[in-house]
Amino acid sequence: MDMTSYVDRLGREIAALAETGGEEARAQFARLAGSLEPAIRLTLLEALSAAADEISRELAPGSVELRLRGRDPDFVVTRPPEPPPAAPEAPEPVGEDDPPGGHDGPTIRINLRLPERLKTAIEEDAAQEGRSLNAWLVRAASAALRRRDRDRQPPGRRPRGSDRYRGWVQ
Repeated sequence: MDMTSYVDRLGREIAALAETGGEEARAQFARLAGSLEPAIRLTLLEALSAAADEISRELAPGSVELRLRGRDPDFVVTRPPEPPPAAPEAPEPVGEDDPPGGHDGPTIRINLRLPERLKTAIEEDAAQEGRSLNAWLVRAASAALRRRDRDRQPPGRRPRGSDRYRGWVQ
């Protein structure tokens, strides 16, 4: 989205207002004109960002993001996923990909900023695994929490596993 026409139009409107104020107002406008364009751009970007956030709240789980490309904003629209066809409900198996605590709670939405190269690498890996980007990130975060919990085990105590035996010996 090229904001130049909007910034120029607002600058012309302010200049026209200064013209009606007489010579002193014109001189003051001339001194301020250099800092006017960046201030207008920043204000427009803040308004566009607030609008994108408001639209995202209404679209959830879809979203609208505002990204800067040079000096101009671009909108990225993520549509909500199509609802899956109705199927008989079956309990989801709990596996190693499941987050600690399972899927029994509400989900929340967060904004995550990643370097573009990292995001691309994650998208490629997720595609190879047949997962969505979100599912890949949930799995990675869950695995990190499981590792952390495993590392917190007190020394001398080992988790139950196949190296423990129970029973009687003769």
